[in-house]
Amino acid sequence: MSTLPKTADSEPPSRRPPTTSAPQRPAIVGRLLALAWRYRGLCLLLVGIQFVILAVSLAGLNLFGLGIDVIRHHVQPGTPAPRWPLGLHPPAAWSARDTILALALAMLALGLLRAGLTWSNRMVSAWLTAVRVVADLRCEIYAKLQALGFRYYDDHASGSLINRVTGDVQQVRAFLDTVLLQGIVLVVTLAVFLAWMLSLHVGLTLACLATTPVLVIATNWFSRRMRPEYHKTSQLRDRLILVLSESFKGIHVVKGFAREREEQAKFAEANAAVRDQQRGIFARVSVFSPAMGFLTQINLGIALAFGGWLVAHGRLDFGAGLVVFVELLRQFSGHVNNIANLANTAQQSLVAAQRVFEVLDAPVEVRSPPDAQRLPRARGTVEFDQVAFSYRPEEPVLRDLCFRVEPGQCVAILGATGAGKTSLLNLIPRFQDVTAGRVLIDGIDVRQLALEDLRRNVGIVFQESFLFSNSVAANIAFGKPDADRAEVEAAARTAQAHDFIAALPQGYDTVLGEFGLGLSGGQRQRLAIARAVLLQPPILLLDDPTAAIDPQTEHEILAALDRAAEGRTTFIVAHRLSTLRRADLILVIEDGRIVERGTHDQLLAVGGPYQRVARLQLVDDESRVLLDQYEARRATVDLPPGTVPAEARS
Repeated sequence: MSTLPKTADSEPPSRRPPTTSAPQRPAIVGRLLALAWRYRGLCLLLVGIQFVILAVSLAGLNLFGLGIDVIRHHVQPGTPAPRWPLGLHPPAAWSARDTILALALAMLALGLLRAGLTWSNRMVSAWLTAVRVVADLRCEIYAKLQALGFRYYDDHASGSLINRVTGDVQQVRAFLDTVLLQGIVLVVTLAVFLAWMLSLHVGLTLACLATTPVLVIATNWFSRRMRPEYHKTSQLRDRLILVLSESFKGIHVVKGFAREREEQAKFAEANAAVRDQQRGIFARVSVFSPAMGFLTQINLGIALAFGGWLVAHGRLDFGAGLVVFVELLRQFSGHVNNIANLANTAQQSLVAAQRVFEVLDAPVEVRSPPDAQRLPRARGTVEFDQVAFSYRPEEPVLRDLCFRVEPGQCVAILGATGAGKTSLLNLIPRFQDVTAGRVLIDGIDVRQLALEDLRRNVGIVFQESFLFSNSVAANIAFGKPDADRAEVEAAARTAQAHDFIAALPQGYDTVLGEFGLGLSGGQRQRLAIARAVLLQPPILLLDDPTAAIDPQTEHEILAALDRAAEGRTTFIVAHRLSTLRRADLILVIEDGRIVERGTHDQLLAVGGPYQRVARLQLVDDESRVLLDQYEARRATVDLPPGTVPAEARS
């Protein structure tokens, strides 16, 4: 069941700050860890593969150092003999060439193993993040957005919501594979490197790592400074997406007023804002990273100077000692530099995760109660009992509504823009919940009914009907996808849409363009009526379905509505007397209150707000003729109060 779209009469409040408080940083991290725990099997597999890659890399490095010592000892027999790890030695019969060849083959085998492990790591990482995390999280957010009520969409721009489902989810993914998993591997790697360097020479290690605390402190400071910048980037992207979305939806208006250049300028401005913001971030990062890299170069200089002195005095091996140490230090420094990148990514992820969790944490204001009553098929009695409604407590929209509609009756609702007409309709299928009082269907408070049952008993036709980019048959069967072709055609005939559908190139299988492009307004509206009546709902809501259409199209729509309303309790928001006079009961609403009620004849005879508001909103010749005939007749004939001439009743 679709929801009533916002129109000029929907009285949505202005966008307000989110009603839920933003999650705090420790809570966000905790929830991201909980998200990772949902995929713990794949996460542990990735960490395991990374550890094996680390072990293979270190083994290859050790073999490289041994090879250098073997060559050096062979060239300079007076130098110390190579110290083989774990008590292993090459066979005594092997020459230096044989030993070097064996070491080279072993390094080649380790290189092939590492390549295979790296490929496996990337495949598992892609499966975890792109196939599982991103897809699952997007579906979860979309499902939550479908469950949220109108209030949430009033508070949040569409550009922001689109960006959260697309861009922000990608940043959350980055937390898992870049921050968490690589962070774990990074910590373990640094610990292993540090232990190995200490085992080679404690003094050299401490001297070379003297600048590391400065690196850690600077990285932490920089990440804190950058977090607000990433938050601003997300907001600017929201704005860019909103401008893009609005330009597509309003392309007819843009071209109709020849505003293409202005819209291009607006988009260019929004795009430039994102560009300049990212340029500022990149400028800061590009300065910070080389500065941290300079500190690592100082470490390497210390290693070469101090380490060379140790080798010269026989306190450290050259290959398995100094060469391996320098390579370990280089990689250690590189990993420390990666902490800055991880911190940078972490800040982006935390900002994105906060925005994602704001959606997931948003309260669902309308839901089925735990002990919901089932309503397979309603009779159609609708009652408003002392109903009041407001979007905000200080601004009531509806006040003290009391009326009862029997099954099969038609109720027309008339009122000025902002009077509360659409809000009244929203309360019947619980698109909004009453602030006070009750809305009852067949004597049952709608808040006690299962939401799905309630909405399947209510058919809706909007002022501007939305059609999907799908076949005509699929659009009609949107609320009942399993409907067979006979049911679809029957609904189309009821809506007097069968003839024009049959004339389409592929009939009911014709695929419509976006928003029903290619169909007239009357054709789209009749498809919407067919979609509503396919479910055979006992209650039908019509939100000004004849607004902004020509008299001929209105005649076609009214004929379709007359057939669709047969035997159903019908509520219709209308402004034209040609529509209002068909109702069994007319409710005139001003400032959220019912100021007049009665039939068309009764309210015209009274000459109160109904006649005044109707005159203000007359838009067609038929309605003018009706009133002119009535007033002309009253001027010449002495009619009893409450009666109208026969021609006015025709």
